[in-house]
Amino acid sequence: MTNNRRFCDGIARRDFLRIGAAGASALSIPALLQSQAAAAADGKDDVSFIFLFLKGGLSTIDSWDMKPDAPAEFRGEFDPIDTAVPGIQLCEHLPTLAKHTDLFSLVRSFGHSNSGHGPADHYMLTAYHPQAGFNANLMPNNQRPSHGSVISRQLGPRGSVPPYVSLPNMHGSGGASYLGASHSPFVVNADPNSPGFKVPDLVPPLDVSADRLDNRRELYSTINKFAGSVESQFNAKANALDTFQQKAFDLITSPKTRKAFDLSQEPTKLRDRYGRTTLGQSCLMARRLVEAGVRSVFINHYNWDTHYNNFHVLKNDLFPHLDHGMSTLLWDLKQRGMLEKTVVLVTGEFGRTPRINKDAGRDHWGPSSAIAMAGGGIKGGQVIGASDARAEKPATKPYGPEDLAATIYHLLGIPPTTEFHTAEGRPVPIVPGHGRVIQELI
Repeated sequence: MTNNRRFCDGIARRDFLRIGAAGASALSIPALLQSQAAAAADGKDDVSFIFLFLKGGLSTIDSWDMKPDAPAEFRGEFDPIDTAVPGIQLCEHLPTLAKHTDLFSLVRSFGHSNSGHGPADHYMLTAYHPQAGFNANLMPNNQRPSHGSVISRQLGPRGSVPPYVSLPNMHGSGGASYLGASHSPFVVNADPNSPGFKVPDLVPPLDVSADRLDNRRELYSTINKFAGSVESQFNAKANALDTFQQKAFDLITSPKTRKAFDLSQEPTKLRDRYGRTTLGQSCLMARRLVEAGVRSVFINHYNWDTHYNNFHVLKNDLFPHLDHGMSTLLWDLKQRGMLEKTVVLVTGEFGRTPRINKDAGRDHWGPSSAIAMAGGGIKGGQVIGASDARAEKPATKPYGPEDLAATIYHLLGIPPTTEFHTAEGRPVPIVPGHGRVIQELI
């Protein structure tokens, strides 16, 4: 993929990277540590969540909900192939993933009411359809907290690693909303596939030696003691903040934390198997982070907005990346005994139009798509529901973002009926009232 491809709304990929960098600054390391210390785990320390988000909208009619018997203007150029599970077929250009269909399940009767990038993103990442006043061009633009932020708030941290990580950059609807910056993601803000990959916030400036860092710690401590003596008269929380600022110095030099983000420790052969792509190396990073104790990892991958040359782009660019990255992630988790304790979700914000457009592309289509889920209590090797003959809408019991969120929280031990409170004291459910767990998956 080239770096200058644009979404149909005119926002360039490099602009997302730039905005993502700005979003990362919203959450300082000290604030993150303060969140970790305040959050209390509720006995579900063993389950994690990886969300592979295919920004722009995966063409599910060309991937894992194909319609080979539909008219040519609907079925497209690709043929389905048999998989490891009898009766389940995938696209011919997902051959590696086809060998691992026993590890994940598909929900083909999925869809929702919005076909716009920003609002649909928000809907899928929070379970709430945005209300009037939502601006998709603002970063962050959460009206409701994202799944990762809810998980951070409810389950807290494990050890020194952040509870919620977003990579390779920030997504506008991936934040914490009224839960506050302390439950926003720790943003990697770097491409794991880059030869010189490193996490900026975990590396001291190059011109700061260890001795100078210690001196800065001492100077900071002296200044903060004075500030604390004044602020404590007005804010009881000010004294505690000093502890988290001091721990920030420990975090950026912590061997355990830095090791979790160090892909160079992985065998070359395994890195190759994931694929030397942003998506592939992000999947590998997600596995390392979960292994280190991170509760929720959000992979923000784009550009799946295939309005033009849909079949060429999918065949030669996007599908090979997904095929290697997703299949190896599931295989790797299984080999390490981690899949049973890691919920994996793969989806875009919507599907693509069943009818092919004049530019050999497919446009936005919220009414019908299909999601893939694995691990954490999900039974693999099955298909839940079905879309109609042309993948225009669900043909069986429909499911949507609310049901998806209820299922995620249920699998992580968070009651979907949980309510939070805004700064004004208004109760807000983490899942809208009509959301229900997709029981057939479990």
